[in-house]
Amino acid sequence: MATRTPGRTSNRTGTTGRGSRGKSGDGSSGNNADGGATAENRTAEGQAASEKRARSAENRNENPSRGNEKRKPRSKESRSAFSFGDNSGPLLGAALAGAAIGFAANYGRKLLMQGMESMAGDWDEILATEHDMALAIFDKMLATDQSQTFKRKMLLMKLTHALDKHAHQEEMVVYPALRQANEQHDADLLETEHGHVKTYLYALDQMGADSPIWLDKVREFRGFISKHMHMEEEQVFPRFKQDLTEEQNSKITSLVNRDGFWMA
Repeated sequence: MATRTPGRTSNRTGTTGRGSRGKSGDGSSGNNADGGATAENRTAEGQAASEKRARSAENRNENPSRGNEKRKPRSKESRSAFSFGDNSGPLLGAALAGAAIGFAANYGRKLLMQGMESMAGDWDEILATEHDMALAIFDKMLATDQSQTFKRKMLLMKLTHALDKHAHQEEMVVYPALRQANEQHDADLLETEHGHVKTYLYALDQMGADSPIWLDKVREFRGFISKHMHMEEEQVFPRFKQDLTEEQNSKITSLVNRDGFWMA
């Protein structure tokens, strides 16, 4: 009995060994097959990626300016609120027409105002007419009371414009002509007095139309400018004009009208 027992143990061991070897051999073959398939898949994927990159490079070489293509115009829905619409033409036309009408109206006003003054005659008579117009504004200012502040402001604005226009004509045309005719002293004196006129205008504007001394300042201003006008009309201008030729007199008249037009 002792000799049979080891024999059976040996047979079982051998059987077991054969089974183990068989199973081990089958597993090894399966693992090798799976590894080979995985390697093949990786190789195929790498080749596909390489081909894709090559095609992309070829496309970029064939179309180098593709990224610089012009964008298509935006639709009406995507336009900015500041962009002009399709109906902007009539609006722009109306705006230009309005500007043209305004310019023509202003031009006509200037032509009317200076045309009326030019009918007075020569340059000295035009300036004398402007003197009378300014004095008439002074008289209207002196006829107001302290409660008529709006009327006083409007009259002061009108006076300022009239005197600015008048001073421009004299300073740009008449006084330079006086200096050329050796009337330097009178020309300088009269132009200096224009500076005092501006000081009066500034004082009236700053003190306010309801000031209790407003009328006193207007009366003082009128007295000063009246003397200035008298000196021009009665002394300086007649003496200067008598030595002018007809051509010189016409030229000064033309220049006074021209500057008066642009300042009107």
